[in-house]
Amino acid sequence: MRQFTEAEALSGIVHEALGTGVHVVGVDRLRGGSKKGVYRVHVDGSRPTSVIIYSWAEAENFWPTTEGSDAADPFAPASGLVPFLAAQRRLDRLGVRVPGVLLADDSRRRYPADVAVVEDVVGGTLEALLKKDPARASGALSELAAMLEVMHQQRSQQYGRVDVLERGDEASGVSCEQLVFERALGDLAEAAERDPRIGSAAAPLHDRLQELATRVSPRTEHGLIHGELGPDHVLVDASGHPVLIDIEGLMFFDVEWEHVFLQLRFGEQYPALSRPGLDPARLDLFMLAMRLSLVAGPLRLLDGDFPHRAPMQEIADHNAKEALALLVQ
Repeated sequence: MRQFTEAEALSGIVHEALGTGVHVVGVDRLRGGSKKGVYRVHVDGSRPTSVIIYSWAEAENFWPTTEGSDAADPFAPASGLVPFLAAQRRLDRLGVRVPGVLLADDSRRRYPADVAVVEDVVGGTLEALLKKDPARASGALSELAAMLEVMHQQRSQQYGRVDVLERGDEASGVSCEQLVFERALGDLAEAAERDPRIGSAAAPLHDRLQELATRVSPRTEHGLIHGELGPDHVLVDASGHPVLIDIEGLMFFDVEWEHVFLQLRFGEQYPALSRPGLDPARLDLFMLAMRLSLVAGPLRLLDGDFPHRAPMQEIADHNAKEALALLVQ
């Protein structure tokens, strides 16, 4: 059984971030993380009265280990202090609101894992606000659209995760569209073994992926994308401004990949985030690839002991149906 951290273990890192006069009075492990632990730590004797701690301990990562995975692959699991700090610095320089970093520590002196203490944005998620107060959420949604425009207008001839490019390495693969295509073939094969509906349609899905891939023309510039931006990965601060979280996967890539994910996750709210000039051929390929990824990924996660099993199964089931529906369009 997995052992997560407790208040006593977090005290040392909190004292280092906020001072020795601070006392930890409560710790809540926040639900939702599958690659890192996220803890809200309540303190007295300090302003702020709470902080968030990210822990990249091995026990916090529910994803199965992938033997021989390429760390330079833009789709490799994006987790760890290094990609987090690289993304935080880049977005902060652009004026894109992200939680402020109070302390980052990879020394393991006070805590047995890489850890970061960050600002606690206490306004909740945009996802919750869209349900609770759509009028207030519309302002945050408009600001989010402006933030995304700033990000997507950043240009690079290279694609890849920000931390990979910062250290002078090159991402694997020959193009974004080829990476997506090859990944989709792998996701299709994996999903076909786990879901009978996908298995029975594996051949036509394979042919459809190949057909869509041949329609995509080469591209030489890429934009800066979050990579997994749903309304649950946007917090809203006390003033109603959006704040991006789960930013470790920040990368230069085809912006259509971001927009496909935005379309899936924001649904009827997506028009507020859409933009002209997107490549329809990329959108078509990326949509089917994304659907297959959202079948294979959740089912892979369920091979382990991830606790919130029903929502993951629902994601896989829904996207299997949507992937099959794309065959008849």
